[in-house]
Amino acid sequence: MIKWFRKRKPAGDRDPAPEREARPGDALAPEPTAETVPESQPEPAPKLVSRSVSVSVSQSLSDSDSGPPEQPLAAPDDAPTAPPPPSGPSAEAALGIASVADAAEAAMEAQRPHFFRRLRERLQQTRERLSQRVDRVLLGKKVIDDELLDQLEEALITSDLGVQTTSVLLARVADKVRRRELTEPGKLRGQLQEEIRGILEIDAPPLDLRSNRPFVIMVAGVNGVGKTTTIGKLARLLKEQGLQVLLVAGDTFRAAAIEQLSLWGERVGVPVVKQQSGSDPSAVVFDGIDAALSRAADVVIIDTAGRMHTKVNLMEELKKVQRVMRKKLPTAPHEILLVLDATTGQNALSQARLFQQTVGVTGLVLTKLDGTAKGGIVVAICAELKVPVRFIGIGEGMDDLRPFDARAFAEALF
Repeated sequence: MIKWFRKRKPAGDRDPAPEREARPGDALAPEPTAETVPESQPEPAPKLVSRSVSVSVSQSLSDSDSGPPEQPLAAPDDAPTAPPPPSGPSAEAALGIASVADAAEAAMEAQRPHFFRRLRERLQQTRERLSQRVDRVLLGKKVIDDELLDQLEEALITSDLGVQTTSVLLARVADKVRRRELTEPGKLRGQLQEEIRGILEIDAPPLDLRSNRPFVIMVAGVNGVGKTTTIGKLARLLKEQGLQVLLVAGDTFRAAAIEQLSLWGERVGVPVVKQQSGSDPSAVVFDGIDAALSRAADVVIIDTAGRMHTKVNLMEELKKVQRVMRKKLPTAPHEILLVLDATTGQNALSQARLFQQTVGVTGLVLTKLDGTAKGGIVVAICAELKVPVRFIGIGEGMDDLRPFDARAFAEALF
């Protein structure tokens, strides 16, 4: 190359550019000039590269440059886009704010293992009375015969299931034995549990607190069963579900009944409509319904005076309260809850029978199940009256009033 430049120097009109020192990385090929044309390089063959690979390569090359990074490619016009979040008054419903019944069911399902454990502990006396007697009958038996069924009948009757309920249970068991669907005595216990669960699952409409506003609940029962305490716990349970609750002190006869309900209202944080002791309970209930309509309350719980179910005049007064209530709100009451003390056994069944005939009970609340061995009376009441159990009380705590779960109760009995 140097020799070629020396030959051209005498004939050139200008001196060539000064030579620079060689640096590392310089190519060994001659610099192209006007008279030297570089040889044409063959065009490389196209490579089949996937789109994802080419995109990553281009991104890596662009990242290595000193310039600003390239903007990502815009999505095509027909690409699906996520819908914007809902807004406005209907957004709450779209975002999944469920009804009170759905919320209560979901909460109960989430707490079911814990509640079942507590229920089983509180029903220990009833379980020992029923389960141990059944196990004693089945011990050592190889076949299901008439003698075994007779012994089982005695065990169930003495466990406060009652004669009628026991007859229904054994009739269903005997039918499965005749059809050879049940042949092993060891499976009798599980079969009894399933039959009891079927009796407790009454085919009745659920307690839909959103069906009416206000939803009026009238609570009745004899003295000493725990009506006022049940009302306070129920108010707390409904308030936790986001409902506006109003209490009405309709028990104007019992000493300190109004004060007791007022105290529960303060503890739970709900208002109480009340008058002086000795006032007409119908007038108090009328004022309570009027206050609920003006305050836009969701649920009204009315306390009534405890009365002996055998006193006709007192039961007729309960009918009067219903008539006055309907003058202000024709559809009220929407639910009539009868509170029963489970410790009374078969007497609770006679109470439920008479209250059902007088005011038309639509739901039951069983209290004090934790302190009795007569919890089997729940099955007897459901079997005879076909009235669903809405709530059960298994303790004295604020959260010991729980919605009734037929499956959990039947499992806890065995």
